[in-house]
Amino acid sequence: QVQLVESGGGLVQPGGSLRLSCAASGINFSIYTMGWYRQAPGKQRELVARITSLRSTTYADSVKGRFTISRDNAQNTVYLQMNSLKPEDTAVYYCNADHPNPYSQDYWGQGTQVTVSS
Repeated sequence: QVQLVESGGGLVQPGGSLRLSCAASGINFSIYTMGWYRQAPGKQRELVARITSLRSTTYADSVKGRFTISRDNAQNTVYLQMNSLKPEDTAVYYCNADHPNPYSQDYWGQGTQVTVSS
């Protein structure tokens, strides 16, 4: 069975930091592009960051310079280091595993809540 399990969310003050983790099981982790998406109340889900099997990275303009995505293939885990957090970063953050074959299924985690507030 396939599982993506996010952790590390919580309540943090503006300017603070959090590190999200997504542990994958049941997939050949190293061949997947891994991504972090977020969805705030009343808004569409948006891409935050992604990292390919070759470790190329992409970031949303709103998080460039503040967030860093990384992966540890030995641990089947992708991370999102979030620094200088802003209230507008408040959202549920979801982990995504995207197979390089477009005909193959991709997967989503259950999400972890990040709240940035004083």
